Amino acid sequence: MSSQPTYSPASVESISRTIEALAARNVVAELVESREAALARLKELVPEGCEVFVSTSETLDTIGYTEYMHDNDRYINLHDQMLEQPDAAAQREFRRTTTTADYFVGSVQAIAETGEIVVASGSGSQIGAFAYGARRVIMVAGTQKICPTLAEAEVRTRGFTLERHDRWLEGRGGSAAPIGKFLVMEHEPVAGRITMLLIPESLGW
Repeated sequence: MSSQPTYSPASVESISRTIEALAARNVVAELVESREAALARLKELVPEGCEVFVSTSETLDTIGYTEYMHDNDRYINLHDQMLEQPDAAAQREFRRTTTTADYFVGSVQAIAETGEIVVASGSGSQIGAFAYGARRVIMVAGTQKICPTLAEAEVRTRGFTLERHDRWLEGRGGSAAPIGKFLVMEHEPVAGRITMLLIPESLGW
């Protein structure tokens, strides 16, 4: 039986503090009212005709963005192009090129009320895009991922999130895997590069 805590959507006050702290770190944060509003906002933020990579994300799956983008010829869909590669080695090589996509859309593991963003990955494939490579980054997260401090955000990521990810892997026939790469985003030097959409629901891990 797991001893990990559960996480509920953050309070209005907590969300407000987080948005202000993210802004101070040069991350544009928006609170949308629902998953449907998040999907609509993503469609506004990512212009048709652009090059976009949609990272694997339960949150993006849940709000319908992954399905919306799949086989959508109104965009240059790098994720679809990656899956069209003939084998795993070719997919890995192609994935390297996606880190410099015009738009990179994904989610995160935790957000501190003090404005730090925590991202964990097995392979690290999205970390290069988030940290530097992609021209524009859009992150979508349920507000249950907001934690009071960076220390608590790291605890959430190394505990609750990792356990949920292992269960997800096992459900797909895989086995538990360690965190491969761990990123704490403390400040974005390029104004307007990163947008965070916050949804007042428990979505993803």
